[in-house]
Amino acid sequence: MARLQLRNLEKDYGEFRAVHGINLDVEDGEFMVLVGPSGCAKSTTLRMIAGLERVTGGEIRIGGELVNDKTPGDRGISMVFQNYALYPHMKVRKNLSFSMRLKRRPGEEIEAATNQVADLLEIDPLLDRLPKQLSGGQAQRVAVGRALIKKPQVFLFDEPLSNLDAKLRASMRVRITDLHKQLKAAGQQATVIYVTHDQTEAMTMGDRICVMKDGHIMQVADPVTLYSRPANTFVAGFIGSPEMNFLDGVIEGENSIRAAEQIVALGEGFQKRLSGDAHGQVTLGIRPQHLKIAAAETPGTLKGKLNHIEFLGHEVYLYVDIGPKRLIAVVPSSTYDRSALRDDWVWLSADPKGVHLFDRQTGENISLAA
Repeated sequence: MARLQLRNLEKDYGEFRAVHGINLDVEDGEFMVLVGPSGCAKSTTLRMIAGLERVTGGEIRIGGELVNDKTPGDRGISMVFQNYALYPHMKVRKNLSFSMRLKRRPGEEIEAATNQVADLLEIDPLLDRLPKQLSGGQAQRVAVGRALIKKPQVFLFDEPLSNLDAKLRASMRVRITDLHKQLKAAGQQATVIYVTHDQTEAMTMGDRICVMKDGHIMQVADPVTLYSRPANTFVAGFIGSPEMNFLDGVIEGENSIRAAEQIVALGEGFQKRLSGDAHGQVTLGIRPQHLKIAAAETPGTLKGKLNHIEFLGHEVYLYVDIGPKRLIAVVPSSTYDRSALRDDWVWLSADPKGVHLFDRQTGENISLAA
């Protein structure tokens, strides 16, 4: 079993606490993504799991075994770094098989394992090349293969795609997730911990995602839940592109809120969706995809001035200034009225099913029943 458990995990650098007693369970064979902005301690957490950083407090268990004091080589893990870390003087074949040769495995076993991994990653033609003769994507596949050949209990990926261009990142995302599925189908329950700052990578790759901020875990959930039911304003703003729109407001009645000195309709029965104390000051959250242009003077809409228009082919981004606040609406190109011009007054209506209310003080979502 390759279940990973973090219990009250802490990391201090002198008087500065980088990781604040986090708890996380990663199931056997699960693809878990740690995501967050720079400085959120996701890489520090990964390095503690790998044994590259000493744990200040708490426990790390792999397969039920406490590994706090074990060396990286004795933890049953394999790590893929951001910079690939290939040996420049060794050809791809020797880079792949280096760990097996260190363990003095039989030559036939090393050759068979090397060929198997090369075939799986489609790098057979590269086996006799040096790292300097590889493209970025090829080098990344070799780095993955070097980790794969060790047959570890846990794979650790530290922002492995950040050095690649956008097109290659997209193809490598698919390749890595497909590889994980192939390993599971073959009976090798490859548990993966994948660190990234890119929420697109997180949403497209992870079985579950752990969103981190300042050494704390903000929410752990599958991609659909993170997007549709964010636990707080940080998760709501970090997950999704473009990010969620926020407006401070006050609930008025059962089905509306006053925000930016205007009344926003929330839909019939919205009050029943709320949890906790939904009175007083709140923050209204609406994803750009849940806003659309409405007819003028429709009750419950938001009036604003169209500041900027971005045409992206299948959809259009509309930047609308409502008082000092700028909102983004994403509408399909097929429904966009091209007569709307910059500095025109427009009215935005919100899909009630996509509206969230957050406690103004704590940032917690009080409409999780949505």
